[in-house]
Amino acid sequence: MKNLRLRAARAAKGYSQQALADLVGASRQTINAIEQGDYNPTIRLCTAICRALGKTLDDLFWEEE
Repeated sequence: MKNLRLRAARAAKGYSQQALADLVGASRQTINAIEQGDYNPTIRLCTAICRALGKTLDDLFWEEE
């Protein structure tokens, strides 16, 4: 399932995938794969992304049922 909340939060901050990747110590491909729903990031990467975007884990990664 695509992570549209992550994509929207990144865009709201004006970050490209590369800019977010640089902030969290990941590759642009990893950020793209997370947004596409092709990769489940580690909790460490999730928290780094949340800090960079000013969001909580629930905001970006909790799947609604």
